[in-house]
Amino acid sequence: MLARLLTFILLLSIMTGCQSRAAMPTDQTHHTADGFRNLYPGGEFRGSFWKWQWERWRDGLPRVPAGGYHFEVRRPDVAWLQANRDDPTITWIGHALFLLQLGGRNVLTDPHLTARASPLPFAFVNRVTPLALNFADLARIDAVVISHNHYDHLDVGTVRQLARRAGGSPRFFVPLGLKRWFENEGITDVAEMDWWESLQFGGLRFTFTPVQHWSARGLFDRNRSLWGGWRIDTAGCSAFFAGDTGYSPDFAEIRRRLGPVDLAMLPIGAYEPRWFMKVMHVNPEEAVRIHQALGARHSVAMHWGTFVLTDEPLDEPPKRLASALQAAGVDAERFWLFRHGETRRLP
Repeated sequence: MLARLLTFILLLSIMTGCQSRAAMPTDQTHHTADGFRNLYPGGEFRGSFWKWQWERWRDGLPRVPAGGYHFEVRRPDVAWLQANRDDPTITWIGHALFLLQLGGRNVLTDPHLTARASPLPFAFVNRVTPLALNFADLARIDAVVISHNHYDHLDVGTVRQLARRAGGSPRFFVPLGLKRWFENEGITDVAEMDWWESLQFGGLRFTFTPVQHWSARGLFDRNRSLWGGWRIDTAGCSAFFAGDTGYSPDFAEIRRRLGPVDLAMLPIGAYEPRWFMKVMHVNPEEAVRIHQALGARHSVAMHWGTFVLTDEPLDEPPKRLASALQAAGVDAERFWLFRHGETRRLP
């Protein structure tokens, strides 16, 4: 009972933060006096949160098999990755964390290399699948992109260690409103960006794009910082990292403004119950629609098989992705499903 109560409080702090009334800029349609908003509002989930928690409590969800989950973890060729400066590659480390090697630079997405996705360092939202890489395995990281501030995407222990590594801190690219959080952690090499802003860094161009989600790390900061996806372009290759998102017309607009993309990193997990999660988290069928809307040459699945966050079985998303690709007539070789730790050279 105590564990359930503490879990409930944790989820409440993440999902239903009250809004502060400090003034915010209003020169953009997604800027409001209370923070930020989506371009295509699709529902309100404050009241729905309580219904979801009641159903979870009543039904004993989420149910984890007695033997737990077991996903294959591949040990990457660490020495080759550390030495590589020529071949564009992507390595899925787990959840929303990829190592991208583009234009001779090493880029991490939403890095999380600790045991829990939780505000409590000692409990809850434990990592189910072991890490394929750790800090010591990483080569010099040049840049880190952060999609939003939820605990499974912005991990304080990880960014602290990245900023303090020998060789210096990477450049952190973060949504509007998050720079102060990083500065409070002693991290100052931070570029804070609004939707559609672009910056050149190390031969790469980083563009922050709208997606449909929200932000909060506590009870009083809901939507006080922005959220979004990242388009990364270099000569001969482009990548798009969606972070967390519901399905919206944002993706067609991203393609219209920035053109088709060579590789899209798209979430396929954390989508049940659908009546509640649809606004903020796509399911595998909607991930395939995003792949098509972006005009992606290839996509790779993420945000599954690492943390138990919602009500679907942790091993369900890959099965539904296979069915969704077949139903949409999309070749499975165009939407990759990696094992944890898998590396692939980009065409």
